[in-house]
Amino acid sequence: MDISLYYNGEVLLRSSLVNSVLVVLVLSIIFIIGGLKVKKADPSKPPKGIVFFMELFVTLTEGFVSAVMGEKHLGFSPYIGMLASYLAVANLIGLIGLTPPTTDYNVTLALALMTITVIAVSGIRVKGIGKYLKDTYLGTIPFLLPLNIISEISRPISLSFRLFGNILSGAIIIALFSGFAGWFSIPFLPFLNVYFDIFAGLIQTLIFCMLTMVWSQGAMD
Repeated sequence: MDISLYYNGEVLLRSSLVNSVLVVLVLSIIFIIGGLKVKKADPSKPPKGIVFFMELFVTLTEGFVSAVMGEKHLGFSPYIGMLASYLAVANLIGLIGLTPPTTDYNVTLALALMTITVIAVSGIRVKGIGKYLKDTYLGTIPFLLPLNIISEISRPISLSFRLFGNILSGAIIIALFSGFAGWFSIPFLPFLNVYFDIFAGLIQTLIFCMLTMVWSQGAMD
């Protein structure tokens, strides 16, 4: 059941934002416990339990980053792992009756702005601020500066609206179908949930992470 925070009859935090905080807390606890378990694990023995899943997650994330960005950019693995784990859980909690945080544009915009900041900082760190600005906004054709500025401004907008629109539309379709069909919708809801919550949710997670890596690589190379 969703929870919202109220004060004097006014909503301070909508359920989507409360659920976002809940997702972060749950993931933080899991990763802290997993990190402690990994430190205490005996490397001479096969991993099991949470240690196995932690190692599998890290291996898959590093393999993903290496395949898209190259081994020299493996330093991006922690950020991509964080994005993937948060978005996957945030998009899937609709399966247990909670409102996905990504149905709130405040959440998706914050993620997009954070990603764009990471991209810019990474590019400046590798190239220096002068060369980064020159490559990003002037490139090889300086008179395209206005178009390059618009392109950079549109990135967080497109990134946030793509995620927000796809997840919200799925939640709306399921709600409308349930309201229209009533009890007759029950046999069909599992199939709708599989598509909109699982398939679409994981696809949007993959797309968000892929765009982050491609744009980051472009900013640094």
